[in-house]
Amino acid sequence: MNIYRYLNKKQDSSSLAIFRLGFGFLMLYSVIRIWSKGWIESLYLQPSFHFSYLGFEWVKPIDNYTYLIFLVCAISSFFVAIGYKYRYSVILLFLSFTYIELMDKTTYLNHYYLVSLISFLMIFLPANASYSLDSFIRNKSFKLIPKWNVDALKLMICIVYFYAGIAKINSDWLLEAQPLKIWLTSKYDLPILGNTIFQMDWIHIFFSWSGMFYDLLIAFILLNKKTRPFGFILVVLFHFMTAILFPSIGMFPYIMITCSIIFFEPETHKKILDRTFAIIKNPLNKIKSIKVYNYRNTKVVQTLMIVFFSIQLLFPFRYFLYPGELFWNEQGYRFSWRVMLIEKKGFTEFKVVDSKTSESFYVTNDKFLTEFQERQMSFQPDFILEYAHYIGDYYNKNGLNNVQVYAESFVTLNGRLSKRFIDPNC
Repeated sequence: MNIYRYLNKKQDSSSLAIFRLGFGFLMLYSVIRIWSKGWIESLYLQPSFHFSYLGFEWVKPIDNYTYLIFLVCAISSFFVAIGYKYRYSVILLFLSFTYIELMDKTTYLNHYYLVSLISFLMIFLPANASYSLDSFIRNKSFKLIPKWNVDALKLMICIVYFYAGIAKINSDWLLEAQPLKIWLTSKYDLPILGNTIFQMDWIHIFFSWSGMFYDLLIAFILLNKKTRPFGFILVVLFHFMTAILFPSIGMFPYIMITCSIIFFEPETHKKILDRTFAIIKNPLNKIKSIKVYNYRNTKVVQTLMIVFFSIQLLFPFRYFLYPGELFWNEQGYRFSWRVMLIEKKGFTEFKVVDSKTSESFYVTNDKFLTEFQERQMSFQPDFILEYAHYIGDYYNKNGLNNVQVYAESFVTLNGRLSKRFIDPNC
C-alpha cells in the first residue's frame, strides 16, 4: 500500500469515541479502587523509604498531598471519558498517573506501564471529535478522522500481546510449565478444578503452550474481520479466567478486554454509541457535523508517532545488551511485556560494618521497609543495590564512620533450589 495514500485514509470518529469512554471510565474505577482499598496509605505514605527508577529519584510521595495527585488522576479520567476539555484532561491523566507509577518501583506492573503509554498516545489523537461534551459545547463534531489514529491504538495492543508471546518462548515456560505449575497447584481450594484438574502435569503444559499461542496469535485474529468475533470471545474468556485464577494482577484483564474493542469495525462502534446515547439523541443531532478532522501540524504528529513506535518495538530487546540470564539478573526485564513469567522468592539480610572500629551488626529490614517492600527487595538486584546504598547513607549520617554494607542473599527461581544471589564479600 502506498504510504501517502494510507496516511490520507479516513474512518468514522466513533471508534476513538468508544475507546475514550471505555478507557476513561476504567481509569476512574481504577483510582477509586486503589483509594477505597487503602493502598495510597499502605503503599505510598506508610513507607519511610521508596525504591526509585533510574533518573526519577526526585519522584516521591508528597505526604498527604499524595491524595491530591490521585484526585487529579480521578477527575481527569472522568473528563477524558466524557470528552470535556479533552486535551488538557488527557495530559493531566498522563502526568498524574505516570507520577503515581514512578513514586515507588515496588508497585511496578505491566498494565501500569501500558496505561501511561496509551494516555500519552491519546494526547495526540482527536478522541473528542464526536460523542463528547466538547463537541456539544462547541456545537461542532467531526464525522471522519485519519485512519492511522485508530491503527496506532491497535498497534500498541498488538505489540503488548505479540511481545508477551515471544517472551514465553523459553524452556521454563514451554518444557517445565513454570511458573504456572507452582501457581496452579496452589489453587487446591478452588471447587472441582483445584484438587483434581490443576494438579495434573499435562494441564500445566497445556496451559503454558496455550498461553504462548494465545499471545502470539490473538492480535492477528482480532485484525481479521472474519475471525474477529471469535477472537473477542477468546479475549474475554482468557482474561476472565486469569482474573479469577490470579487476582493479584489487578486491572490488567479488564484493560485488555476494553482495549480489544478498538479492533471492531467503525459501524459497530457507531451502533453501540447511538444506542448508548439514545436518551440524548436529539441534542446530539443538533450539533453541526463537519466531515473531516484535520491536524494543524500533521507531519509533526506523524513523525512523533514513528519515533514513539520505533522505541516500543526496540526497547523490549535491550536485555541483549546485558550479560547473564535475564530471569536471574532482571536487567532489561521491566517495560518489555514479560507477563507472569517468573516466580522468585528470596531471603536477603544486610550487615553493616564500621570500617574505623570494625564493629558490625545486622540490619532489621522492617525498620525501613514494609513487608511488601522487603518481599520485593529480597530477590531483585537493583532493589538490593539501592537499599544497600540507602542503609549506608543512613548509618553514615547517624554516627558511624565510612560504613560498609554487605548482603547475604539467597533466591529461588521458578521452583529451582535456592542459590546464593550476591557475593557476601562485595
